[in-house]
Amino acid sequence: MTNIRCIVVDDEPLAIDILNDYISKIPFLELIKSFRNPIEALQAVQNDEADLVFLDVQMPELTGIQFLKIANNKCKVILTTAYPEYALEGYELNVVDYLLKPIAFDRFYKAAEKAKALLSLSQTNGNAPLPSATNSAEQTTPKPAIGNDFIFVKTEHKIQKIYLNDILYIEGLKDYISIFTKTERIITLQSMKKMEETLPSYHFVRVHKSYIIALDKIESIERSRIFITDKIIPVGDTYRDEFFKIIENKNIT
Repeated sequence: MTNIRCIVVDDEPLAIDILNDYISKIPFLELIKSFRNPIEALQAVQNDEADLVFLDVQMPELTGIQFLKIANNKCKVILTTAYPEYALEGYELNVVDYLLKPIAFDRFYKAAEKAKALLSLSQTNGNAPLPSATNSAEQTTPKPAIGNDFIFVKTEHKIQKIYLNDILYIEGLKDYISIFTKTERIITLQSMKKMEETLPSYHFVRVHKSYIIALDKIESIERSRIFITDKIIPVGDTYRDEFFKIIENKNIT
């Protein structure tokens, strides 16, 4: 394929300089223009001036997320951000990848290679719509794979193995969940319903629309509050009767 036409959108001059320099070092990338004003950059995208956009998330006139929604898949996008939580919303909007600032060149190169592969495949398939390297909101999210004592979940750049015994509790936020273990927090694009169906019911219990807890990790219960390490988890009205029935059957007092 021909060189990938790139634009950079960022309100910070230093960030633009770094990305411009990185682009100049990669033979298959061609810098068309850099923008500090995202509205002007959006016009360039609408005019089909770019194949790939390196897009900052937090900008005053128009956020990167708003930019993505308006652009509506006119070109491939790699998010650049100092805030990792935005990557998950990027999943839903079909971005190629996201780069966490400060951006290392080797990580930048990997993202560029990923964009190159997607664009090449798109040309091979006659420009048919393609899934990005991340999940989109329109795709069906696969259930986590489960073994006897562990599950596999898809995180930002890998598939991660999680031992069930390490899970303390799971918190749901919109279309993704946070799995809290003894040592880390793991974020995955997944629904609470599918996670609840995947986990063994003898070990994990849904206690709230936003929480699933590991029964053996409960330290104490006070009224409708569950204490696990330093976290206080509420018991929702919908789940209260079933939860306390389970607790009674396990002879916990």
